[in-house]
Amino acid sequence: MAELMQIIDASRSASPQLEALRSRSLADLPPDLEEATREIVNRVREYGDEALVDYTRRFDCPGFSDDRLLVSPEEIQDAYSQVPLEWMGAFRRARENVLRYHEQLLPRSWLQDFDGLFLGQRVRPLASVGAYVPGGTAPLPSTVCMTVMPAKAAGVGRIAVATPPSRDGDVNPYIAVAAAECGVHELYRMGGAQAVAALAFGTETVEPVDKIVGPGNPYVILAKKQVFGRVGIEALPGPSEAVIIADDTVPTSLAAADLLSQAEHTGDNTVILITDSADFAYEVRDEAYQQVEQLPRQELTAQSLADYGAIVVMSDLAAAAELSNQIAPEHLQLLVSEPLVLLEQIENAGCICLGALTPVPLGDYAAGPSHVLPTNGTARFSSALSTDDFLKKSSLIYATPRGLQRLGTDVCRLAQAEGLEAHARSVQLRLDTEQEGGK
Repeated sequence: MAELMQIIDASRSASPQLEALRSRSLADLPPDLEEATREIVNRVREYGDEALVDYTRRFDCPGFSDDRLLVSPEEIQDAYSQVPLEWMGAFRRARENVLRYHEQLLPRSWLQDFDGLFLGQRVRPLASVGAYVPGGTAPLPSTVCMTVMPAKAAGVGRIAVATPPSRDGDVNPYIAVAAAECGVHELYRMGGAQAVAALAFGTETVEPVDKIVGPGNPYVILAKKQVFGRVGIEALPGPSEAVIIADDTVPTSLAAADLLSQAEHTGDNTVILITDSADFAYEVRDEAYQQVEQLPRQELTAQSLADYGAIVVMSDLAAAAELSNQIAPEHLQLLVSEPLVLLEQIENAGCICLGALTPVPLGDYAAGPSHVLPTNGTARFSSALSTDDFLKKSSLIYATPRGLQRLGTDVCRLAQAEGLEAHARSVQLRLDTEQEGGK
Protein backbone atom coordinates (compact mmCIF):
# COMPACT_ATOMS: atom_id res chain seq x y z
CA MET A 1 0.00 0.00 0.00
CA ALA A 2 1.24 3.50 -0.80
CA GLU A 3 2.14 5.79 2.08
CA LEU A 4 -1.08 7.14 3.57
CA MET A 5 0.13 10.16 5.48
CA GLN A 6 3.11 12.42 5.38
CA ILE A 7 5.04 12.87 8.62
CA ILE A 8 6.32 16.41 9.13
CA ASP A 9 9.03 16.95 11.75
CA ALA A 10 8.69 20.55 12.93
CA SER A 11 10.12 19.90 16.38
CA ARG A 12 13.38 21.72 15.70
CA SER A 13 12.55 24.23 12.98
CA ALA A 14 9.60 25.52 11.00
CA SER A 15 8.59 23.43 8.02
CA PRO A 16 7.29 24.94 4.76
CA GLN A 17 4.88 21.99 4.58
CA LEU A 18 2.96 23.43 7.53
CA GLU A 19 1.74 26.39 5.47
CA ALA A 20 -0.54 24.16 3.41
CA LEU A 21 -2.13 22.92 6.64
CA ARG A 22 -2.75 26.47 7.86
CA SER A 23 -4.22 27.94 4.68
CA ARG A 24 -7.47 26.35 3.56
CA SER A 25 -10.13 28.45 1.89
CA LEU A 26 -13.16 28.39 -0.40
CA ALA A 27 -11.02 30.53 -2.69
CA ASP A 28 -9.31 27.28 -3.67
CA LEU A 29 -12.43 26.22 -5.61
CA PRO A 30 -12.08 26.74 -9.38
CA PRO A 31 -13.79 29.86 -10.83
CA ASP A 32 -15.69 27.81 -13.43
CA LEU A 33 -17.43 25.97 -10.60
CA GLU A 34 -18.72 29.27 -9.24
CA GLU A 35 -19.99 30.28 -12.67
CA ALA A 36 -21.71 26.93 -13.19
CA THR A 37 -23.37 27.34 -9.79
CA ARG A 38 -24.48 30.87 -10.64
CA GLU A 39 -26.15 29.62 -13.83
CA ILE A 40 -28.10 27.00 -11.87
CA VAL A 41 -29.19 29.51 -9.22
CA ASN A 42 -30.29 32.08 -11.80
CA ARG A 43 -32.26 29.54 -13.87
CA VAL A 44 -34.16 28.26 -10.83
CA ARG A 45 -34.86 31.83 -9.77
CA GLU A 46 -36.27 32.65 -13.21
CA TYR A 47 -38.02 29.43 -14.21
CA GLY A 48 -38.96 27.86 -10.85
CA ASP A 49 -40.15 24.25 -10.90
CA GLU A 50 -39.27 23.83 -14.58
CA ALA A 51 -35.58 24.46 -13.96
CA LEU A 52 -35.60 22.65 -10.62
CA VAL A 53 -37.00 19.50 -12.21
CA ASP A 54 -34.67 19.80 -15.21
CA TYR A 55 -31.57 19.88 -12.99
CA THR A 56 -32.91 17.05 -10.82
CA ARG A 57 -33.32 14.92 -13.96
CA ARG A 58 -29.86 15.86 -15.14
CA PHE A 59 -27.97 15.23 -11.88
CA ASP A 60 -30.04 12.79 -9.83
CA CYS A 61 -33.12 11.07 -11.30
CA PRO A 62 -33.69 10.95 -15.10
CA GLY A 63 -37.44 10.25 -14.80
CA PHE A 64 -38.20 12.96 -12.22
CA SER A 65 -41.38 15.11 -12.34
CA ASP A 66 -42.59 18.12 -10.36
CA ASP A 67 -45.33 16.14 -8.60
CA ARG A 68 -42.57 14.23 -6.77
CA LEU A 69 -40.82 17.26 -5.29
CA LEU A 70 -42.71 17.13 -1.99
CA VAL A 71 -42.44 13.79 -0.20
CA SER A 72 -45.95 12.58 0.70
CA PRO A 73 -47.10 11.41 4.16
CA GLU A 74 -47.71 7.95 2.67
CA GLU A 75 -44.10 7.73 1.52
CA ILE A 76 -42.84 8.75 4.94
CA GLN A 77 -45.06 6.14 6.56
CA ASP A 78 -43.63 3.53 4.19
CA ALA A 79 -40.10 4.64 5.12
CA TYR A 80 -40.80 3.68 8.75
CA SER A 81 -41.14 0.05 7.66
CA GLN A 82 -37.65 0.18 6.15
CA VAL A 83 -35.63 1.24 9.20
CA PRO A 84 -34.72 -1.02 12.15
CA LEU A 85 -36.34 -0.37 15.52
CA GLU A 86 -32.86 -0.31 17.10
CA TRP A 87 -31.87 2.61 14.89
CA MET A 88 -35.13 4.37 15.73
CA GLY A 89 -34.45 4.13 19.44
CA ALA A 90 -30.89 5.40 19.02
CA PHE A 91 -32.08 8.29 16.86
CA ARG A 92 -34.78 9.33 19.32
CA ARG A 93 -32.32 9.37 22.21
CA ALA A 94 -29.87 11.44 20.16
CA ARG A 95 -32.68 13.81 19.17
CA GLU A 96 -33.57 14.44 22.82
CA ASN A 97 -29.91 15.04 23.70
CA VAL A 98 -29.62 17.64 20.94
CA LEU A 99 -32.86 19.33 21.98
CA ARG A 100 -31.93 19.49 25.68
CA TYR A 101 -28.49 20.89 24.91
CA HIS A 102 -29.85 23.64 22.70
CA GLU A 103 -32.62 24.56 25.13
CA GLN A 104 -29.83 25.37 27.58
CA LEU A 105 -28.34 27.84 25.08
CA LEU A 106 -31.47 29.95 24.65
CA PRO A 107 -31.00 33.62 25.50
CA ARG A 108 -33.86 35.58 27.08
CA SER A 109 -35.45 38.91 26.28
CA TRP A 110 -34.79 41.61 28.88
CA LEU A 111 -35.46 45.30 29.66
CA GLN A 112 -33.66 47.21 32.39
CA ASP A 113 -33.62 50.79 33.71
CA PHE A 114 -30.30 52.57 33.15
CA ASP A 115 -30.87 55.86 35.00
CA GLY A 116 -34.01 56.88 33.15
CA LEU A 117 -33.25 54.99 29.95
CA PHE A 118 -34.78 51.55 29.63
CA LEU A 119 -32.48 49.37 27.52
CA GLY A 120 -32.80 45.76 26.56
CA GLN A 121 -33.10 43.10 23.92
CA ARG A 122 -36.08 41.27 22.42
CA VAL A 123 -35.32 37.74 21.21
CA ARG A 124 -37.61 36.19 18.61
CA PRO A 125 -37.32 33.05 16.43
CA LEU A 126 -37.03 33.18 12.66
CA ALA A 127 -40.31 32.50 10.85
CA SER A 128 -38.94 29.86 8.45
CA VAL A 129 -35.77 27.86 7.86
CA GLY A 130 -34.53 25.45 5.19
CA ALA A 131 -32.10 22.67 6.12
CA TYR A 132 -29.98 20.97 3.47
CA VAL A 133 -29.22 17.31 4.18
CA PRO A 134 -26.62 15.56 1.98
CA GLY A 135 -27.53 12.34 0.19
CA GLY A 136 -25.18 10.76 -2.34
CA THR A 137 -22.74 8.06 -1.33
CA ALA A 138 -23.30 8.55 2.42
CA PRO A 139 -26.77 9.91 3.26
CA LEU A 140 -26.70 11.69 6.61
CA PRO A 141 -29.92 11.35 8.62
CA SER A 142 -27.94 12.63 11.60
CA THR A 143 -27.73 16.01 9.84
CA VAL A 144 -31.53 16.24 9.99
CA CYS A 145 -31.32 16.10 13.77
CA MET A 146 -28.32 18.43 13.96
CA THR A 147 -29.97 21.17 11.88
CA VAL A 148 -33.65 20.81 12.74
CA MET A 149 -33.55 20.35 16.52
CA PRO A 150 -31.61 23.58 17.23
CA ALA A 151 -34.23 25.37 15.12
CA LYS A 152 -37.02 23.63 17.05
CA ALA A 153 -35.43 24.64 20.35
CA ALA A 154 -35.32 28.24 19.12
CA GLY A 155 -39.03 28.16 18.29
CA VAL A 156 -38.89 28.35 14.47
CA GLY A 157 -42.42 27.80 13.17
CA ARG A 158 -41.75 26.40 9.69
CA ILE A 159 -38.84 24.11 8.83
CA ALA A 160 -38.29 22.63 5.36
CA VAL A 161 -35.72 19.94 4.61
CA ALA A 162 -34.16 19.37 1.18
CA THR A 163 -32.28 16.20 0.27
CA PRO A 164 -31.39 14.78 -3.16
CA PRO A 165 -33.31 11.78 -4.49
CA SER A 166 -31.72 8.54 -5.59
CA ARG A 167 -31.54 7.64 -9.27
CA ASP A 168 -34.97 6.02 -9.06
CA GLY A 169 -36.44 9.07 -7.33
CA ASP A 170 -36.68 7.74 -3.80
CA VAL A 171 -35.59 9.57 -0.68
CA ASN A 172 -33.33 7.67 1.69
CA PRO A 173 -35.72 6.08 4.23
CA TYR A 174 -33.52 6.99 7.19
CA ILE A 175 -33.62 10.65 6.18
CA ALA A 176 -37.39 10.53 5.66
CA VAL A 177 -37.96 8.99 9.09
CA ALA A 178 -35.48 11.36 10.74
CA ALA A 179 -37.36 14.33 9.30
CA ALA A 180 -40.69 13.00 10.57
CA GLU A 181 -39.22 12.25 14.00
CA CYS A 182 -37.94 15.83 14.23
CA GLY A 183 -41.37 17.26 13.39
CA VAL A 184 -40.64 18.33 9.81
CA HIS A 185 -43.73 18.64 7.60
CA GLU A 186 -41.96 19.74 4.40
CA LEU A 187 -39.46 17.25 3.00
CA TYR A 188 -38.37 17.96 -0.57
CA ARG A 189 -36.64 15.67 -3.07
CA MET A 190 -34.11 18.15 -4.39
CA GLY A 191 -30.38 18.54 -4.05
CA GLY A 192 -27.41 20.61 -5.10
CA ALA A 193 -27.37 24.28 -5.99
CA GLN A 194 -30.88 23.96 -7.43
CA ALA A 195 -32.27 23.04 -4.00
CA VAL A 196 -30.59 26.03 -2.36
CA ALA A 197 -31.98 28.34 -5.04
CA ALA A 198 -35.49 26.91 -4.64
CA LEU A 199 -35.40 27.46 -0.88
CA ALA A 200 -34.07 30.99 -1.31
CA PHE A 201 -36.32 32.30 -4.10
CA GLY A 202 -39.24 29.88 -4.02
CA THR A 203 -40.88 28.04 -6.91
CA GLU A 204 -44.44 27.02 -7.73
CA THR A 205 -44.03 24.10 -5.29
CA VAL A 206 -41.42 25.31 -2.81
CA GLU A 207 -42.22 28.23 -0.52
CA PRO A 208 -39.13 30.37 0.18
CA VAL A 209 -37.52 30.46 3.62
CA ASP A 210 -35.73 33.13 5.63
CA LYS A 211 -32.51 31.19 6.25
CA ILE A 212 -30.73 28.15 4.82
CA VAL A 213 -28.42 25.96 6.92
CA GLY A 214 -26.51 22.72 6.51
CA PRO A 215 -23.45 21.21 4.83
CA GLY A 216 -23.10 20.03 1.25
CA ASN A 217 -20.86 19.62 -1.77
CA PRO A 218 -19.08 22.60 -3.40
CA TYR A 219 -22.15 23.43 -5.52
CA VAL A 220 -24.29 23.65 -2.39
CA ILE A 221 -21.75 25.78 -0.56
CA LEU A 222 -21.27 28.18 -3.47
CA ALA A 223 -25.04 28.44 -3.96
CA LYS A 224 -25.45 29.40 -0.30
CA LYS A 225 -22.79 32.02 -0.79
CA GLN A 226 -24.60 33.42 -3.84
CA VAL A 227 -28.08 33.61 -2.26
CA PHE A 228 -26.81 35.23 0.94
CA GLY A 229 -28.51 38.59 1.29
CA ARG A 230 -31.75 37.27 -0.13
CA VAL A 231 -31.75 34.80 2.76
CA GLY A 232 -29.53 34.24 5.75
CA ILE A 233 -27.03 31.39 5.97
CA GLU A 234 -25.20 30.04 8.98
CA ALA A 235 -21.83 29.48 7.29
CA LEU A 236 -20.21 27.79 4.30
CA PRO A 237 -19.32 24.39 5.78
CA GLY A 238 -17.03 22.38 3.53
CA PRO A 239 -15.55 18.86 3.80
CA SER A 240 -15.17 17.45 7.30
CA GLU A 241 -11.84 17.99 9.04
CA ALA A 242 -10.20 17.06 12.33
CA VAL A 243 -7.06 17.84 14.26
CA ILE A 244 -5.91 15.50 17.01
CA ILE A 245 -3.36 16.62 19.59
CA ALA A 246 -1.99 13.47 21.21
CA ASP A 247 0.80 12.50 23.56
CA ASP A 248 2.20 9.01 23.97
CA THR A 249 -0.08 8.20 26.91
CA VAL A 250 -2.94 7.29 24.54
CA PRO A 251 -2.98 3.91 22.78
CA THR A 252 -1.87 4.19 19.16
CA SER A 253 -4.92 2.15 18.15
CA LEU A 254 -7.24 4.91 19.38
CA ALA A 255 -5.30 7.73 17.73
CA ALA A 256 -5.25 5.85 14.41
CA ALA A 257 -8.95 4.96 14.64
CA ASP A 258 -9.83 8.61 15.29
CA LEU A 259 -7.86 9.74 12.25
CA LEU A 260 -9.68 7.25 10.07
CA SER A 261 -13.13 8.11 11.47
CA GLN A 262 -12.91 11.61 10.02
CA ALA A 263 -11.21 10.56 6.78
CA GLU A 264 -13.95 8.28 5.42
CA HIS A 265 -16.55 10.83 4.28
CA THR A 266 -15.72 12.03 0.77
CA GLY A 267 -12.03 11.53 0.04
CA ASP A 268 -11.16 15.20 0.62
CA ASN A 269 -11.26 15.31 4.42
CA THR A 270 -8.44 17.04 6.27
CA VAL A 271 -7.12 14.87 9.12
CA ILE A 272 -4.06 15.93 11.10
CA LEU A 273 -2.39 14.39 14.12
CA ILE A 274 -0.06 16.67 16.10
CA THR A 275 2.19 15.08 18.70
CA ASP A 276 5.32 15.77 20.69
CA SER A 277 6.73 12.27 20.12
CA ALA A 278 8.34 11.16 16.87
CA ASP A 279 8.16 7.49 17.91
CA PHE A 280 4.45 7.84 18.57
CA ALA A 281 3.96 9.50 15.16
CA TYR A 282 5.43 6.54 13.27
CA GLU A 283 3.58 4.02 15.44
CA VAL A 284 0.25 5.71 14.71
CA ARG A 285 0.95 5.73 10.99
CA ASP A 286 1.79 2.01 11.05
CA GLU A 287 -1.43 1.32 12.94
CA ALA A 288 -3.42 3.39 10.44
CA TYR A 289 -2.00 1.23 7.62
CA GLN A 290 -3.42 -1.84 9.32
CA GLN A 291 -6.82 -0.41 10.25
CA VAL A 292 -7.65 1.17 6.90
CA GLU A 293 -7.49 -2.28 5.29
CA GLN A 294 -10.45 -3.34 7.45
CA LEU A 295 -12.78 -0.50 6.41
CA PRO A 296 -15.56 -0.80 3.80
CA ARG A 297 -14.82 2.77 2.61
CA GLN A 298 -11.15 1.97 2.27
CA GLU A 299 -10.58 3.82 -1.00
CA LEU A 300 -12.10 7.15 0.09
CA THR A 301 -10.39 6.94 3.48
CA ALA A 302 -7.00 6.24 1.93
CA GLN A 303 -7.48 9.13 -0.50
CA SER A 304 -8.18 11.58 2.33
CA LEU A 305 -5.15 10.39 4.27
CA ALA A 306 -2.83 10.52 1.28
CA ASP A 307 -3.98 13.88 -0.10
CA TYR A 308 -5.16 15.76 2.99
CA GLY A 309 -3.66 13.89 5.94
CA ALA A 310 -0.54 14.64 7.96
CA ILE A 311 1.17 13.72 11.20
CA VAL A 312 3.16 16.63 12.62
CA VAL A 313 5.82 16.32 15.30
CA MET A 314 6.21 19.47 17.42
CA SER A 315 8.64 20.26 20.21
CA ASP A 316 5.98 20.13 22.94
CA LEU A 317 2.23 20.27 23.52
CA ALA A 318 2.24 24.06 23.79
CA ALA A 319 3.63 24.25 20.27
CA ALA A 320 1.03 21.69 19.18
CA ALA A 321 -1.75 23.90 20.59
CA GLU A 322 -0.30 26.93 18.79
CA LEU A 323 -0.30 25.09 15.45
CA SER A 324 -3.86 23.90 16.05
CA ASN A 325 -4.97 27.48 16.72
CA GLN A 326 -3.47 28.51 13.39
CA ILE A 327 -5.30 25.69 11.60
CA ALA A 328 -8.58 26.51 13.43
CA PRO A 329 -10.10 23.07 12.77
CA GLU A 330 -13.71 22.00 12.61
CA HIS A 331 -13.08 19.23 15.18
CA LEU A 332 -10.26 19.18 17.71
CA GLN A 333 -9.48 16.18 19.90
CA LEU A 334 -7.23 16.50 22.93
CA LEU A 335 -5.90 12.95 23.40
CA VAL A 336 -3.52 13.88 26.19
CA SER A 337 -3.12 12.96 29.85
CA GLU A 338 -4.41 16.36 31.06
CA PRO A 339 -6.89 17.63 28.47
CA LEU A 340 -8.40 20.33 30.70
CA VAL A 341 -4.96 21.86 31.22
CA LEU A 342 -4.24 21.93 27.48
CA LEU A 343 -7.72 23.33 26.83
CA GLU A 344 -6.61 26.64 28.35
CA GLN A 345 -4.25 27.10 25.39
CA ILE A 346 -6.89 26.45 22.72
CA GLU A 347 -8.43 29.49 21.01
CA ASN A 348 -9.87 28.31 17.67
CA ALA A 349 -11.93 25.17 17.08
CA GLY A 350 -15.53 24.35 16.15
CA CYS A 351 -15.93 21.48 18.62
CA ILE A 352 -13.36 20.34 21.18
CA CYS A 353 -13.45 16.72 22.36
CA LEU A 354 -11.61 16.21 25.64
CA GLY A 355 -9.84 13.05 26.70
CA ALA A 356 -9.32 9.53 25.41
CA LEU A 357 -12.96 8.52 25.97
CA THR A 358 -14.40 11.28 23.77
CA PRO A 359 -13.97 10.50 20.06
CA VAL A 360 -15.46 12.95 17.54
CA PRO A 361 -18.31 10.57 16.54
CA LEU A 362 -19.90 11.08 19.98
CA GLY A 363 -20.52 14.68 18.93
CA ASP A 364 -21.26 13.77 15.32
CA TYR A 365 -24.27 11.71 16.35
CA ALA A 366 -25.60 11.98 19.86
CA ALA A 367 -23.87 14.08 22.53
CA GLY A 368 -25.89 17.28 22.03
CA PRO A 369 -23.98 20.04 20.21
CA SER A 370 -24.66 20.28 16.47
CA HIS A 371 -22.20 18.62 14.13
CA VAL A 372 -22.60 21.50 11.64
CA LEU A 373 -19.35 23.30 12.39
CA PRO A 374 -17.04 25.93 10.86
CA THR A 375 -14.50 24.52 8.38
CA ASN A 376 -11.63 25.83 6.23
CA GLY A 377 -10.12 27.77 9.13
CA THR A 378 -13.28 29.79 9.76
CA ALA A 379 -13.35 28.70 13.42
CA ARG A 380 -11.13 31.76 13.87
CA PHE A 381 -14.27 33.90 13.64
CA SER A 382 -17.35 31.64 13.66
CA SER A 383 -19.03 29.00 15.77
CA ALA A 384 -21.02 25.79 15.70
CA LEU A 385 -24.61 25.88 14.45
CA SER A 386 -26.85 26.54 17.46
CA THR A 387 -30.07 28.20 18.56
CA ASP A 388 -28.36 31.57 17.97
CA ASP A 389 -28.54 30.90 14.24
CA PHE A 390 -32.33 30.69 14.38
CA LEU A 391 -33.02 33.81 16.46
CA LYS A 392 -33.35 37.52 15.77
CA LYS A 393 -32.32 39.96 18.48
CA SER A 394 -33.84 43.44 18.46
CA SER A 395 -32.30 46.15 20.63
CA LEU A 396 -34.79 48.01 22.83
CA ILE A 397 -34.55 51.70 23.84
CA TYR A 398 -37.27 53.41 25.87
CA ALA A 399 -36.49 56.92 27.10
CA THR A 400 -38.17 58.53 30.10
CA PRO A 401 -37.95 62.33 30.58
CA ARG A 402 -34.94 61.77 32.83
CA GLY A 403 -33.25 59.58 30.20
CA LEU A 404 -33.87 62.09 27.41
CA GLN A 405 -32.53 64.89 29.57
CA ARG A 406 -29.41 62.85 30.45
CA LEU A 407 -28.47 61.99 26.83
CA GLY A 408 -30.14 64.64 24.69
CA THR A 409 -27.56 67.43 24.74
CA ASP A 410 -24.69 65.00 24.12
CA VAL A 411 -26.53 63.45 21.15
CA CYS A 412 -27.12 66.90 19.62
CA ARG A 413 -23.44 67.73 19.85
CA LEU A 414 -22.36 64.39 18.40
CA ALA A 415 -24.82 64.64 15.49
CA GLN A 416 -23.85 68.24 14.65
CA ALA A 417 -20.17 67.26 14.61
CA GLU A 418 -21.05 64.81 11.84
CA GLY A 419 -23.01 67.44 9.92
CA LEU A 420 -26.34 65.72 10.54
CA GLU A 421 -28.46 68.64 11.70
CA ALA A 422 -31.80 66.84 11.23
CA HIS A 423 -30.63 64.17 13.67
CA ALA A 424 -29.83 66.86 16.24
CA ARG A 425 -33.11 68.71 15.67
CA SER A 426 -35.23 65.56 16.26
CA VAL A 427 -33.69 65.38 19.74
CA GLN A 428 -33.58 69.11 20.45
CA LEU A 429 -37.32 69.51 19.72
CA ARG A 430 -38.07 66.95 22.42
CA LEU A 431 -35.69 68.60 24.86
CA ASP A 432 -37.40 71.95 24.25
CA THR A 433 -40.87 70.42 24.66
CA GLU A 434 -39.89 68.74 27.92
CA GLN A 435 -38.34 71.96 29.19
CA GLU A 436 -41.47 74.01 28.38
CA GLY A 437 -43.75 71.38 29.94
CA GLY A 438 -41.74 71.48 33.12
CA LYS A 439 -42.19 75.22 33.63
